Amino acid sequence: MIELVIACFIGILIGTTTGIIPGIHVNTAGAILFASSNFLLSQVSPEFLCVLMVSMSIAHALTEFVPSMLLGVPQEGTATSILPGHRMVLQGRSKEVIRIVCVGGFGAIIVTILMLPIFSILLPILHDISKPYTWMILLVASVYLTYSLTANFRDFLWSLLLFVLSGTLGWIIFQSPISSGVTLMCVFSGLFGISTILFSLNDSSTIPHQNPFYELNIDYDKFKSIFAGGITGAILGFLPGFGPAQGTVIAQAVSGANDNDDDDTVNFLLATSGLNISDCLFSLIAIYIIGNPRSGIAVYMSYLISEMSMNHLVIFIFASLLAVSVSLALSLKIGDSFSRLMNGVDYKKLSIGVILLQIMILYVFIFYYKAPLGYMTLALITSTAMGMLPHYIGIGKSHLMGVLIIPAIVIYFQMFI
Repeated sequence: MIELVIACFIGILIGTTTGIIPGIHVNTAGAILFASSNFLLSQVSPEFLCVLMVSMSIAHALTEFVPSMLLGVPQEGTATSILPGHRMVLQGRSKEVIRIVCVGGFGAIIVTILMLPIFSILLPILHDISKPYTWMILLVASVYLTYSLTANFRDFLWSLLLFVLSGTLGWIIFQSPISSGVTLMCVFSGLFGISTILFSLNDSSTIPHQNPFYELNIDYDKFKSIFAGGITGAILGFLPGFGPAQGTVIAQAVSGANDNDDDDTVNFLLATSGLNISDCLFSLIAIYIIGNPRSGIAVYMSYLISEMSMNHLVIFIFASLLAVSVSLALSLKIGDSFSRLMNGVDYKKLSIGVILLQIMILYVFIFYYKAPLGYMTLALITSTAMGMLPHYIGIGKSHLMGVLIIPAIVIYFQMFI
């Protein structure tokens, strides 16, 4: 048992490291571990490696919110939360925003574990029934949520247009033979990262003094948002074609939060961080309940352990609880350290530095995977320009998640029609 606890802490260390480095995905570390598994398995058990991967995945999912909130660097699970989080940082509320996403993630994983017996019965049935209709569910939900999250018909038309345009961009770039890790990094950096920071520069934003005091009282609405994030993330872990991209707008609707409304920003961030962590856990648990790995880390685990038992499930849940608890403390510590460092920092220089860092990391991966330089540069410029539009039009950036949703609709339509 002690060796599994050691594996858990090693995974937390790796996941925290990948989480705070902008642009590094946890699947990259998972791929390296899996590629080394022949050697590692001569030293440790398959359960050791799997516990390491589970804790690494959970730690990364929680810690990645720190650079996303404070520096505006996107991952798939944090992309839509960047704008409201960035807005709070520019209000001097960086300590508060870090605590919001940490509480949301921690609370949601507790909710999902407590609800696991119910999910184990209902979700496999839901998975089997919904699979042929995934494209239809995605289409109807996208149109409905686009309409419900806009204030008027003019905003609805703009939102729908941006949803379709971003989806077209996603379909074009994902049809290329280039590694999906590089293409995802490219479009997310442009749509949600670089564009947000560029707009802040254009708006002559400055980093104010970061308030050392914060107030976060968990009332009914906040608990509802945490619960919505946990439930939504669990459902996403089973439904084919659904991920954080689709879950964000669903969690918004369930929690009643809106990323454009300052009064609802806290609830929005609680729901978003909650669904990201919950989806991370359930994508792993799906191996046991429906026999279908739903993430890169889950795929690696399914190769290491051919038959998942109840004992494995209990061990992984324990590892998840330990990982999210330790990662909560680490994220708060790291976030507070970042917050102190931001005091007195020249915002323009910091923003330019973050943009250059994102571009540098992106091109390192472009050269590593031997992706066409001109094609990726054009994709980055296009996605950045598209990511600027919501700021000037005055609508939420969550509609740009069409970059993943529309390709999913097309793929599942082709599969079942």
